[in-house]
Amino acid sequence: MKVLFMANIPSPYRVDFFNELGKYCDLTVTFEGRTATDRDEKWRAAESKNFKAQFMKGIRTKSDQFLCLEIIKVIKSGFDRIIVGGYSTPTAMLAIEYMRLHKIPFWIEADGGLISQDSPLKYRIKHHFISAASGWFSSGKMTTKYLVHYGADESKVHVYPFSSLREQDILKQVPSTEEKMIMRQKLKLGGGKIILTVGRFSYLGGYGKGFDILLKAMQVCTEEYTLCIVGDEPTQEFIEMKNNMKLDNIVFVGFKTKKELKDYYIAADVFCLQTRGDVWGLVVNEAMAYGLPIITTDKCVAGMELVEDNKNGYVIPVEDYELLAEKIMKIGKNKQLKNNMSYYALQTIKSYTIENMALVHKKLLEENA
Repeated sequence: MKVLFMANIPSPYRVDFFNELGKYCDLTVTFEGRTATDRDEKWRAAESKNFKAQFMKGIRTKSDQFLCLEIIKVIKSGFDRIIVGGYSTPTAMLAIEYMRLHKIPFWIEADGGLISQDSPLKYRIKHHFISAASGWFSSGKMTTKYLVHYGADESKVHVYPFSSLREQDILKQVPSTEEKMIMRQKLKLGGGKIILTVGRFSYLGGYGKGFDILLKAMQVCTEEYTLCIVGDEPTQEFIEMKNNMKLDNIVFVGFKTKKELKDYYIAADVFCLQTRGDVWGLVVNEAMAYGLPIITTDKCVAGMELVEDNKNGYVIPVEDYELLAEKIMKIGKNKQLKNNMSYYALQTIKSYTIENMALVHKKLLEENA
């Protein structure tokens, strides 16, 4: 089975998935560009081992989007199955329009989605492209609602476990208190409770990931809590915000590779993603793989899909920093609650692996000719 998968850039987790899917089919992946302009130089994908990577030439229109006319020639070369990984890049729109006009069946894959208050014109544009597919891959119930809202046939929407994790990445058991203390000493984080968040200041100046709300919450939390922000270098605005708030319990860590980030997940007690809008949020998957209770927002699709209140974490409103602080301290002060949440975090995430993700794709592509 010859399969074409269209992607914008070779993000590391995507390349891992393509290598796994390539074990089951003759897979070609087109990339619009080699990297995004707002990513750290260390953010590099693994090599393509089990699939043919085709880097197209095109005009960059956004950080991670391009217009590549070459995609028409690729489509014409002939494939048994075609998957468009997202519909919103100029290249994807061109490909969808070409296949719609020439009645070529294709799938759209959506890793997440949040229904927004669109203008009538924007809604029609989204509906035009999304409804053109003959089938859809969805990362869960929230994404399915999104796709159906914009014209997908719900009977032809198929759910897969979206993840950046391999089976070996998920811990068999929660790290012990002793293991966490050893890791904190290694990272020089002190002996108090560690709140971890992962995200980029370059995304909407830090406000997109709600770092301002996290800092406000840390003003409310007692001194025993330390917030570690891992991602990239902080903006001058957030450095001044921290100083003006007289916060000594904030650590700006900078960028860490997936291997380096593992130590911070082990050291942490709670993971927070106070995002103002994430169409998924793979760091939630990653934190759960280390048995961390999750606190995130109702604007995080991963949180809406994976987090159950009082079971493995909490989903709260974006701007409510007092409630965020309350939930952090509730988990921090109740050892039994924290242990239960850690256990259920691992149970929740067990099936969300790249191996399962590839198997579900294989099965659906074979069954839906």
